Amino acid sequence: MNHIKRVGRELKYKGSILNIYADSIKLPNGNIEQWDHIDHKSAAAVVPVLPDGRIILVRQFRNSLDRYTLEIPAGGVEPNESTMTAAKRELEEETGYKSSTVESLINIVTAIAYCNEIVDIYVAKDLVKSEQHLDAGEDIDVEAYTVEELQHMIYTGVIMDSKTISAVLAYICKYVHKMK
Repeated sequence: MNHIKRVGRELKYKGSILNIYADSIKLPNGNIEQWDHIDHKSAAAVVPVLPDGRIILVRQFRNSLDRYTLEIPAGGVEPNESTMTAAKRELEEETGYKSSTVESLINIVTAIAYCNEIVDIYVAKDLVKSEQHLDAGEDIDVEAYTVEELQHMIYTGVIMDSKTISAVLAYICKYVHKMK
């Protein structure tokens, strides 16, 4: 069986959280094609669950969409940092809550056709109020919703962020409907 093989990679842009490449790909028929590739550092996210079952989301401006979005707290993983540590850090930085009860939920690839970003997603319970520690340039509002409200917002297009949709629906399946 003939396989597709990368035969070259040229850096086109070096950014703070991603690098963009033009890859030369040899196809099984021998043709060489150019494919885009985005190399992204690891990311972590968390589904923060309040004692009453509501889930905390953050509302923040996203330049790529030119609008505010509702998302679960998330961020990049620092060098030599585990994704669980990053998820706990982002939870407190963005929401002002801490948790010592954090467990793995799912791992996703956000844009599998052209980007290698993997987001490890966790669930945080037993939340304790702390303080937000926003990064410079962050302007985040913290909001809480029931799972019914979140499902409605997902299915009506209010929430469009892939990691948030995946995380909320996985949380509902695992913790609300007790599916394994």
